[in-house]
Amino acid sequence: MSSSSSSSSSSSGDGNGNGGGGGYQGARRGGDFEGPSSSRQRGIGEIWPEPFVEALAAHVAIDASRNIGRLAAATALTNVFRVCSTWRAVSRSDLLWRRLTRHIWGRTHLMHATWRDEYIYRHRTMNNFRTGGYTHTILHFDPSDVDSPDGLTCRCLTLSDLYLACGFADGTVRLFSLATRLHVSTFRPGHRDILGRFSRAVSGIIITDAQLVFATLDGDIHVANINDVANPPRRAHFGRVMEDGVLVDFTGCERYWVGLYAGLAGRAFHIWNGQTEELTFVGGDLTDQNTVMGWRMLAEFTEFVGRVRVTTQDSAVACTSSRVMVFDLRNQGVILSDQEYPRGVIVTSVDVNSEAYIVVDGRGLARVVRVDTLEEVRRFSARSGQRNVMGCMNLGYALMCVGGVVRVWELEEGEYLYRLRERIGEVNAFVGDDRHVAASSETNIHLWDFGAQ
Repeated sequence: MSSSSSSSSSSSGDGNGNGGGGGYQGARRGGDFEGPSSSRQRGIGEIWPEPFVEALAAHVAIDASRNIGRLAAATALTNVFRVCSTWRAVSRSDLLWRRLTRHIWGRTHLMHATWRDEYIYRHRTMNNFRTGGYTHTILHFDPSDVDSPDGLTCRCLTLSDLYLACGFADGTVRLFSLATRLHVSTFRPGHRDILGRFSRAVSGIIITDAQLVFATLDGDIHVANINDVANPPRRAHFGRVMEDGVLVDFTGCERYWVGLYAGLAGRAFHIWNGQTEELTFVGGDLTDQNTVMGWRMLAEFTEFVGRVRVTTQDSAVACTSSRVMVFDLRNQGVILSDQEYPRGVIVTSVDVNSEAYIVVDGRGLARVVRVDTLEEVRRFSARSGQRNVMGCMNLGYALMCVGGVVRVWELEEGEYLYRLRERIGEVNAFVGDDRHVAASSETNIHLWDFGAQ
């Protein structure tokens, strides 16, 4: 099916990094990066070793990104390259751009022709988040194979570099190409006895390079080959609701699968080895006070019991409506932080990026906390006014959807920037990364693309 699309006007930035974004080290404004002093420049007629200049350029750019913001690294690099032609020649080093792309944008996979192109693309895309330059699309699929109205309700969303995966209340996962905006495949597992109206609902999805891993509320975990739609998904784990409870959220990466359960005491967290599919840990009391809510999710969709997200630092962040917990995935079962929130937690506001997590409390105050140090680095008002807040974050920005309106904040200073023009109604799921943002509302799936053109 084709997709209908409308473009939002983009206020074009200069692309040179004027403005902060992404780093959480504090704001040392006014620390402009100048080239070497004039007296030192006169000595540059001598031959400077290229590895030295390359290392200096990397140091200056990374330091700028940490102390001012990721977008400021481009200005710092420009100042270095202006010193002389010898220093400018270093700008052609693909090794330099690869190092900068890894340290500043957290990218290790090349999506463009060169690492310089990759860096420039990531910089411009992040600047689009700041200025509001995006395109908006409503995605479509053929509903003729849907057996019940629940099959039209998207319950969870997951993004990768190439795809948007949408999990529905009837257990179906549909995959959309981010390049074409088209529905490309459908994965429908074989189901067993129904334990409740929503027992087959998809509770979480993991996308790797070639695999799609998804779980349902009844605890089943299915694995599908993205490039092999002819064969049905394989059941990798057989759910045991009466022994484990309800699998209310599921997430992970290539190394780990993590499930958050509610319904039985002392079994909140399940961790699997993502390579061997072996269950390696069961434990935790995070959802012990939410057992009744967990069982209710099988029969009625009222509210979200909890959420879990995996970081790039081998840890996970999980929450309920009263607690936020950080635990170690390498030393499984080790709790790194367990914090009570007297004002309550809006479960659907919690998300992570590679450095931090964000949480909005019951009064609408958003907190950004570093994952490695557990230090709170930023606070701002999320303008929630009500409890149905859906949130997501990327390296530089937080997006919050309240009452069908999506608002954007910059994380470095907690500055409110703008709101997206599209009003989308009540939202069931919301997800974002460093290029795309997606939301499911009623029977619509919305996609915003901030990618540099």
